Amino acid sequence: MKIAMVGSGYVGLVSGACFADFGHDVVCIDKDQAKIDRLHQGVMPIYEPGLDALVESNVKAGRLSFTTSLADGIKGADAIFIAVGTPSRRGDGHADLTFVHAVAREVGEKLSGDAVVVTKSTVPVGTGDEVERIIGHTGTKHKVSVISNPEFLREGAAIGDFKRPDRIVIGAEDEFGKQVMSEVYRPLFLNESPILFTSRRTSELIKYAANAFLATKITFINEMADLCEKVGANVQDVSRGIGMDGRIGPKFLHAGPGYGGSCFPKDTLALLKTSEDYDSPTRIIEAVVKTNESRKRAMGRKVVDALGGAEAARGRKVALLGLTFKPNTDDMRDSPSIAIAQTLHDAGVEVAAYDPEGMELARPLMPEVTMCKDPYEAITGADATVIVTEWDAFRALDLERVKELAADNVLVDLRNIYDPETLRGTGFKYVSVGRV
Repeated sequence: MKIAMVGSGYVGLVSGACFADFGHDVVCIDKDQAKIDRLHQGVMPIYEPGLDALVESNVKAGRLSFTTSLADGIKGADAIFIAVGTPSRRGDGHADLTFVHAVAREVGEKLSGDAVVVTKSTVPVGTGDEVERIIGHTGTKHKVSVISNPEFLREGAAIGDFKRPDRIVIGAEDEFGKQVMSEVYRPLFLNESPILFTSRRTSELIKYAANAFLATKITFINEMADLCEKVGANVQDVSRGIGMDGRIGPKFLHAGPGYGGSCFPKDTLALLKTSEDYDSPTRIIEAVVKTNESRKRAMGRKVVDALGGAEAARGRKVALLGLTFKPNTDDMRDSPSIAIAQTLHDAGVEVAAYDPEGMELARPLMPEVTMCKDPYEAITGADATVIVTEWDAFRALDLERVKELAADNVLVDLRNIYDPETLRGTGFKYVSVGRV
């Protein structure tokens, strides 16, 4: 089949490369000429493990190509995927559908045959209806089925998630759309990946509900971590104890500095706005959003407390290890490190930082932070070392070297990657999350 992927960002590029690897003929389309030029040169616009090799092999095989021309890209396509950004709209938190609507309009004007148009972008309930209306108003004479097919890709593990998914959700309103989408995903169907066909609006809501639920699990265990510190319990054991219950499960029960990234912050906000629009309050999600935002600043205050309090912290230096919202990505969107660095800066603390992939994107977001070439440069002269993101590179630091380089042996582990007894036994003043 021929697939057109409109949008060559994280979702579009990963999805397009994986579809090509299944044997489909895929064209990735993007208006950003510089991005398309870099893709032609084999330069990825994002960091995702294995993506560069996947793109290269499928370009060489002739199954994957790139263009800035939507008309050329969708010509003869059986399925046209919309994978453009839907950021939170400035001022009110609603998902900004400007790009989705613009693509729908242009697709309708330039269709050359019957096709399904698939919203891969994360969109609010009812967006598919509007896409269908926009395409209809272009006057196209071709048969068009508008489909919802949300993505469930984890940054840092996106290729594996696409090829071995927990589920594939397809929201379709007619048999034409169902048949085309069944053929698109036939390679995965043969591997017995579960495919759930629903109505289009149900599919759109599934994506938001899934992310909101996961954000709730993260926020819940973070609050339990705070309680553990007060009562003298261990949050990791609490996580294991409740995670063994099959009704709860162990995933997303790791205490830390709060969630960030491209999905959870904007999707929880968008779900809140949808619930307001339909006069159906989602009080739990409202509390999750508020609690998560306050937690990020609270983690900055936790570091200040580890330095001895506000007066003692002023003028001292802190090393932040890890800036991206999670490891194996360069994504800085809503990363807890931003609020932590700002809180420290506001407290008069000098901040140095290192991240294996995220520093280029981090620099404009935290101009007050000194970026370093490696973790040990950041640690040199630091009164406290703070692990913000659990990159593998930080799991086996040379602790003796850390003690030699640092001004003080304070280590604040916001991801609980070290054993408290071991660290304290080697002379560190060790602070973690939800453990005493």
